[in-house]
Amino acid sequence: MMTQFALMLRLVLTLCCLLAASLATAAARPLDMGIFPRYSVSQTERMFRPIADYLSTQLGRPVRLYTTPDFPSFWTLVNQGRFDLVHYNQYHYLKAHKRFGHRAILRNEENGQDRIHSVIAVRADSAFHSIADLHGAKILFGGGRGAMMSYIVARHILQQAGLQPEDYLASFSKTPVGAVREMFYGQGDAVGIGHTMLEAGGMPWEELGLAPPRILLRSKPLPLHPWAVSAQVDRKLAGEIKKALLGLNHSREGRQLLRQARLTGLRPASDSDYDPAEPSWPRP
Repeated sequence: MMTQFALMLRLVLTLCCLLAASLATAAARPLDMGIFPRYSVSQTERMFRPIADYLSTQLGRPVRLYTTPDFPSFWTLVNQGRFDLVHYNQYHYLKAHKRFGHRAILRNEENGQDRIHSVIAVRADSAFHSIADLHGAKILFGGGRGAMMSYIVARHILQQAGLQPEDYLASFSKTPVGAVREMFYGQGDAVGIGHTMLEAGGMPWEELGLAPPRILLRSKPLPLHPWAVSAQVDRKLAGEIKKALLGLNHSREGRQLLRQARLTGLRPASDSDYDPAEPSWPRP
């Protein structure tokens, strides 16, 4: 029979273990999560804050969410090594993987798809019906010259279709959604954008009671936007992050958080998923 002393000793040891675990959790270094600006800062905060809070609970450490108003300022933070977990466009991932050793762990699924096309689109009531019609037109690109689908690939397919950069007026918006909005409010003739954005809710044609944009040109499909960990995240923590985020797919509550972020799921990804498209991308 266990003596009273042994029982007390076991109780003390159990309490010490619980206290140590509690202190370890409290002392865990915060995880900094960066989300690239496809949407405005306020929209991005609303969309991804619940996922950050969920991840904090799953990992037992604070998860701090960051975004910026535009692509250049976001890349500045990536360049400074500010993030442990980063959700960004394909071109920024390619650069971060090569320069800083970032490792892809997941990619988006949007509207049931995990691949994306760059498209050149116009309003449904536009007088432009072909790429040739866009000579002299104003084409809007969201996110600047580092935006993968909205500019880099969009410009590439325009050139393939015979429209050179000097043949049209290029104008840049802070975000892809901003470019679509500007086109629908008469500030441009066409837009370069990823096709999944045209399938998202809350877009300007719905506000105006108009038909969705008409697509004039479409690129080959590329893998959707990646999630990656920085080189300072060890493999154990990377695995915990990946497992936690994939877990969102498998519960009603998790799927609700994904819908709030305009995702239908998250899928496993690796660096090699982004290799096939690499030859057509600018050198990082």
